[in-house]
Amino acid sequence: MIKLNGFGKGFGVVDASPFVIKVDLFLRIAKLPFECESDFKNIKQSPKHKLPFIEDKGLKVGDSAMILQYLTNSYEIHLDDFLTEQQKAQATLISRALDESLYWCLVYSRWLKDDTWPIISDEFFSKIPAPVKWFLPNIIRKDVKKTLHRQGFGRHTESEMLTITDEHFSALSTLLADNAYMFGEKVSSFDAVVYSHLVQFIGVEFTNSFNELARKYDNLVQYCQRIETDYYS
Repeated sequence: MIKLNGFGKGFGVVDASPFVIKVDLFLRIAKLPFECESDFKNIKQSPKHKLPFIEDKGLKVGDSAMILQYLTNSYEIHLDDFLTEQQKAQATLISRALDESLYWCLVYSRWLKDDTWPIISDEFFSKIPAPVKWFLPNIIRKDVKKTLHRQGFGRHTESEMLTITDEHFSALSTLLADNAYMFGEKVSSFDAVVYSHLVQFIGVEFTNSFNELARKYDNLVQYCQRIETDYYS
């Protein structure tokens, strides 16, 4: 059976990482039996030294996009056969935008915002024994800030980041329109990508300025609810 290695439940959603949820939902949509292994320590066994990764037939496959490609080819998944070539091209480019841009907006919203940081710290580090938890969270936070600064998003003000984030939400809302799924009434692998990012803003159990922005788009909220009803009820 396929084993999905992730971080585990966090903030009221299946996993605190959009990339883990992406693979989790894809497996559910494709109706592939799998089991979850939620342990951050497993990152040492990952071929990319990141989570998620899967174990299947003696192989370890890392990187969420490569995992989806591997599963599609290995199990002859035909979720996207109904899409036009233009839609497939759109899905590829938008997926990259979400993974490489909206993701960093998410990181910014959680790790750099002072009003949200206590929630993040408690979720990720509350079970760490003292005295380590007295200093480790702030060390990791500083490292995340440095990463964001080097990447570029950490150089923006919160107002600028909200504008960038809203551009993603607005574009997804326009693409979805009144459809059940992103490309009509049938679900595709692209929906696993979109949902995995949106739920980190819409479905979590805390509120900040970024989450409030996402929740203003009624069709995106309903979209997340629809997927949860169809695949997580």
